[in-house]
This record gives sequence, C-alpha cells and structure tokens, in this order.
Amino acid sequence: MSTPNETGYTSAHRTLEGKSALFAVMVTVAILIGGIVEIIPLFSTTYGPEALAGVTPYTALEVAGRDIYVREGCYTCHSQMVRPMRAEVLRYGEWTRAGEYAYDHPFLLGSRRLGPDLQRVGGKYPDAWHFEHMRDPRATSPGSVMPPYTWLHRQAYDPADIQASLRALKKVGVPYTDEQIAGAPADMQAQAAGISERLKAAGIDADPGKEIVAMIAYLQRLGKDGRAAIAAGATAPAPTPAAPAVQAATAPAPEQGVTP
Repeated sequence: MSTPNETGYTSAHRTLEGKSALFAVMVTVAILIGGIVEIIPLFSTTYGPEALAGVTPYTALEVAGRDIYVREGCYTCHSQMVRPMRAEVLRYGEWTRAGEYAYDHPFLLGSRRLGPDLQRVGGKYPDAWHFEHMRDPRATSPGSVMPPYTWLHRQAYDPADIQASLRALKKVGVPYTDEQIAGAPADMQAQAAGISERLKAAGIDADPGKEIVAMIAYLQRLGKDGRAAIAAGATAPAPTPAAPAVQAATAPAPEQGVTP
C-alpha cells in the first residue's frame, strides 16, 4: 500500500502491487500483447532469404534419408554450412548461400565438427563409398572416430512414414503436391532401384528397401542444387510447382568404385 509521503506514479504503483489478482491479470495481458506483436509478423511476412534458381525440394527417398540422418544424430558431429573463409572454401568448395536451405526443415547447420562438413558432399564420393563408410568408417577413412551404422544395412524404411513426413513438410511451405505424396512409394522404389543398380555394378548387393539406400540418396543430394545455382550465378524466386519427386533419380550417376 502507498504511504502518505508517496505521490503520483509511485503511489499508483504501490496501490497496484497491493492488488495481486489485478496485477497478475495486467501483467499477463501485457505479455500476450508483446508476444502477439513479435509472433504475428513471422507468419504474415513474405520476405526471407533470396531463393536460388534450381534449388528444388528433396525427393521422397531423400526425405527418408534425411529423417534417418536426423534420427541418428549425424548433425551433432557434422555441420552443413561452409563458411566464407579461405580454409573452408579450399577444402569444401563454395561457401553456403542462404537460399540453399529453402526446403530444409529443420536446418541442420550443426554447431561443431567432429567429422567434416557435409554441405558439398553430394557427388564427391560414389555410392559404394558411402555404403562401406556407414558399415565400417575406418575402411574408407583410416583413423575415423565415427561409429559404424551397420543396422542401416538391415533395417527397412517405411514409405507410409515418409508420406507423413511429406505432408508435414507441405504444411510448412515445401511445395509438394497431393499427387507427389500419393505417388511417393513408387517414386522411392524407382530411385532406390537406381542406387541399388549402381551398387551392384560396384560389386555390392544391396536391397533397395533398406535404410542405407535412403541415406545414400540424401548424402548424394547434399549441395548439388546449390553448387549448380552458384556456378550459374543466377537467383530467382523458388520454383512453382514443385519439381518432380523422382527428379534426382534421373540425374547422372557418379562413377562407381570405392575410393580411398
């Protein structure tokens, strides 16, 4: 309560503090107003990072691989962001542009590198290298501290789960169509068959329905669109409608054979 010597603002404030219920309501209202002012613009604005021409959404099989990548916590040891520093550009390639993440939900920038950055790993190694690297990292990278992920060679991915992921991505703005989502199982099978054939050419028999195939699809996609867009030197609005879900399946396959 206010005292006889307190006047003006101080007196009113003391009086308000003495009415705890009213004070709590007013504080809550003030917080709600502040929250609304901060949040609403995020959902109503159309501004954002400049899009790169040619950067398209992941295929269904690549989404499956990305889900596995997140599930296994790969982002805790590998970053996906090449910084504009000479040493990094010389090692990994062009520094990363914001538009390359247009369809990444969530972003997998990473915060440390126990292993190398993977933003430009797509096409750097053949499919067979990734297959063996996930089975035994030290077979392809002597001295690696990465643990093996042999269960990826045994566990199968579920197309129904990936359709659910595509529907969720569509809700946050990735331009998948209902037809693409419905046809995801067939698209996944087609792209996986291509990877399986390339592995077979390298002397590896791989079931196209296993998680390792989805992981390879995702890793081989990383950085390809962005690298091509940067090389072309063009920026433009994001493509509409979405690119076909099997786009990457028709891309030229890297030369096979495990590299050291």
